Amino acid sequence: MRSARFRRSRRAAAITLVSALSLTALAACGTSSSGDDSSDGAQQSGSSDPTIPLDPKTKVTLTIDCMPPAAKAAELKEWKEDVAEFNKTYPNVTIEGRSTPGQCLEPPRFTAMLKAKSQPDVFYTYFTDLPQVLAEDGAADISAYVSPKTVPLLKDIDPDVLDSLKHQGNLYGLPTSNYTMGLLINRKLFKDAGLDPDAPPRTWDEVRAAAKKIAALGDGIAGFGEYSAGNTGGWHFTAQMYSLGGDVVDESGTKAAFNNELGKQVAKNLHAMRWEDDSMGKTQLLKWGDLQKQIATDKLGMFLAAPDDIAYMVQQLGAKYENFGMGPIPGGRNTLAGGNNYMVKKGISPDKIKAAVAWLNFKNLTVGKGQFDWARTKADGLPVGIPQPNFWLNGSKTKDDAARVEHATMPVANFKAFMDNPVPGKAEPPKAQEVYKILDNVMSGLLTNEDADVDKLLSTAEAQVNQVLSHQ
Repeated sequence: MRSARFRRSRRAAAITLVSALSLTALAACGTSSSGDDSSDGAQQSGSSDPTIPLDPKTKVTLTIDCMPPAAKAAELKEWKEDVAEFNKTYPNVTIEGRSTPGQCLEPPRFTAMLKAKSQPDVFYTYFTDLPQVLAEDGAADISAYVSPKTVPLLKDIDPDVLDSLKHQGNLYGLPTSNYTMGLLINRKLFKDAGLDPDAPPRTWDEVRAAAKKIAALGDGIAGFGEYSAGNTGGWHFTAQMYSLGGDVVDESGTKAAFNNELGKQVAKNLHAMRWEDDSMGKTQLLKWGDLQKQIATDKLGMFLAAPDDIAYMVQQLGAKYENFGMGPIPGGRNTLAGGNNYMVKKGISPDKIKAAVAWLNFKNLTVGKGQFDWARTKADGLPVGIPQPNFWLNGSKTKDDAARVEHATMPVANFKAFMDNPVPGKAEPPKAQEVYKILDNVMSGLLTNEDADVDKLLSTAEAQVNQVLSHQ
């Protein structure tokens, strides 16, 4: 999907079944597939050699996940335009888009689809879904089909993004977007508090100091906000650990790694901000969507987020682009990263796989075309200028960045601190949702109990996470 909103909302709030969003078990919008036949009744004129691009004369039909629903008129218009443009080169490839009203990806539907082998030929997932998809034997290894011949800008795609779609060296998907977390700020409140909105805090000590100044404005304004429910608290505790160079699970993936000095530093800092400084507001047990509403209504100074939160707040909450800015995640050692992609159903014909790669290359992996046609995006009233998704390197990055600036619908200078100071991305831990659920208890304990015992909270969570990890 073009909109980063889909991956954002799931990533964060998803996490709860109430909002039907999730990080590791996602649902795909397609409910059926043309199956694992070799020809699906269509004439085949291509070559089965995966290294040879699709012959334009080859006739195949592709079912593809997450076509924009009618409610997203502009996005659906662009999808149809892209199909028509694609068919100028491949007139015999029939694209059958599948869409579901509302959220495209929902955990129960995604899991059921994989188990029933009913996914479309080209199905939508998140980077964190790869283990689940492979466990169900659901995705084709497309390594041999993806080369500079079939994806000309392959060398310009961030290798860390591609690595997220690999298992044991084999490639199982092609990206549509990516994200890293940073510090989202309310520029108005920064100015009102005498802070420089063009220089967001770069350390957690600076965050604490700035939060106190913003909270001192009164009128129920909080300086810094955090989640502590719906798995989002654990998600953000993980992000804070990453920012200081720590982790929540060790390299073996079998033991918790947060009950240490870094974990205590994160916990004690949050507890002090909440109870000593009174800079985090009295309302707690917040989940995804709550902090967005607060900052969009000038009741919150800053919180950790991905850039696409900004588009959501403008499009859904009536906020103004110019009121927001971003800096890199405080601490700057690492930041939580993720993204979304398309995979190809295992068992479909080689020509269908070639057609899938050709479509994904055109729609999602060509600068100036498809999702990266920023002139069209602007003309259709959709946001342009948000710094992510952006997985390009080298000349492709230069060209795409220039086009984003040229056609921007928002003040891109507000994100300069974020863009000029990239932080290495780090993937989510194994069994992320189960780990996050446990760490929610740490966050809620810190933010709702003035007498919270940091050591006990961390040691209890450590034992519970170790138990979860022992059942992999």
